[in-house]
Amino acid sequence: MALSEQFLQEDLHPIDIVEYIAEHHDWEFDRVADDQIAMAVEAQWRTYSITLAWSAYDETLRLICTFEMEPPEERLPALYETLNAVNDQCWAGAFTYWAEQKMMVYRYGLVLAGGQVASPEQIDTMINAAVMSAERYYPALQLVVWGNRTPKDAIQVAIAEAYGRA
Repeated sequence: MALSEQFLQEDLHPIDIVEYIAEHHDWEFDRVADDQIAMAVEAQWRTYSITLAWSAYDETLRLICTFEMEPPEERLPALYETLNAVNDQCWAGAFTYWAEQKMMVYRYGLVLAGGQVASPEQIDTMINAAVMSAERYYPALQLVVWGNRTPKDAIQVAIAEAYGRA
């Protein structure tokens, strides 16, 4: 059954839909407020903290996907150069580094102006795209920060396609 079939006759708050999706995937979550939910999504490289918040003021569903990263100070210029290259490849959302919190952040905003309603499939895709992007670029970021690789070399890890199965 498609995710949206549960909501055909209902006009639900976007965070209610996110809560349903989190339950559907069996993700740990906490409904922080009526307009905000936080969850943990386990993937191959790590567990990502994902927060979605609804802003009625600008009719936007905001997603923030974070993971800890504590790069040495001398590697920050290379990290920022890598983030620029990564963001050139991201069609939806963007990465940034919050130095004070020591967090890598992927952000995306789904604008639902004019009373539009996001479907469960849209929200699920938004969450999965955040995790997939974090997973795709995590090795490259690690190589730049801890492997002393150049951003150009490290980004090749993320853009190289794997063929076949091991």
